[in-house]
Amino acid sequence: MKPTSSTQHSSVISLLQEGYSVRQIQSKTGLGKSIVGRIKKEDKRGIIHQITTGRLDNAVQGAQYINNIISHPVHPQTVRNILKEHSFRAVVKQKRPLLRQHHRKEHLIFAKYHENWTVEDWKRVLWSDEMKINRIQSDGRVYTWKQSGEELSDRITTLTVKHGGGNNLMVWGCMGWEGVGMLTEVQGIMDAEQYCEILSGGVVESFEKLGMEEGQRIFQQDNDPKHMAKRTDKWFEDNNIKVLVWPAQSPDLNPIERQSQGQAEGLPQATKGST
Repeated sequence: MKPTSSTQHSSVISLLQEGYSVRQIQSKTGLGKSIVGRIKKEDKRGIIHQITTGRLDNAVQGAQYINNIISHPVHPQTVRNILKEHSFRAVVKQKRPLLRQHHRKEHLIFAKYHENWTVEDWKRVLWSDEMKINRIQSDGRVYTWKQSGEELSDRITTLTVKHGGGNNLMVWGCMGWEGVGMLTEVQGIMDAEQYCEILSGGVVESFEKLGMEEGQRIFQQDNDPKHMAKRTDKWFEDNNIKVLVWPAQSPDLNPIERQSQGQAEGLPQATKGST
């Protein structure tokens, strides 16, 4: 098979983007049907390869990639159509912790150390976290359906409050095998002093509420500086509570967030104003 020149290749791609069929392109260029079909497949495979290897993220970048190869401009929608033909769909990239080599090593050590722990061992752990609760809206995008020509209304708008305004609060919460522990509001920016005050109330009371025996209690927290402060270490030592060694860059505890959000559902909600 005689190789096609770059000019012929570009011409075929341009005609494909204009909507011409393989037969029509064959007639216009004088190239064989099999050659035109091969170029068409290569064009699609090139985009798919760029996406699946992570070199490109979206249709706009895909169009730019093609436009650097051929002279005829390609619209991003054309790339979207190609991706949809091959069962791709647009999604929001999921966030995950950035794990460097030493993080991976620490995670492996943690896993190996606890690989023989029984359910009874894990029942001794009280899990904790801090989180922000929004009383008005999510920090992310809020989607709804809007009819063409529909005017602004409460239904298709979301409320915002500038400069705080009491629209959210920070809380500390915990949970164990037997259920949820205490939920405590964080006042301002929490430091080691306030954290120890929360521990004195929330942790001790939660251990007792959940029936966790003294001398057998294990507490989990992340590696926030206030959690690792000398003052905090002394508090755990004075209260005879073992702290679970928690690897840096570990995933957030999703059940903790659900627990805190659930306990906060009784908070008074902001009322809607006029738009």
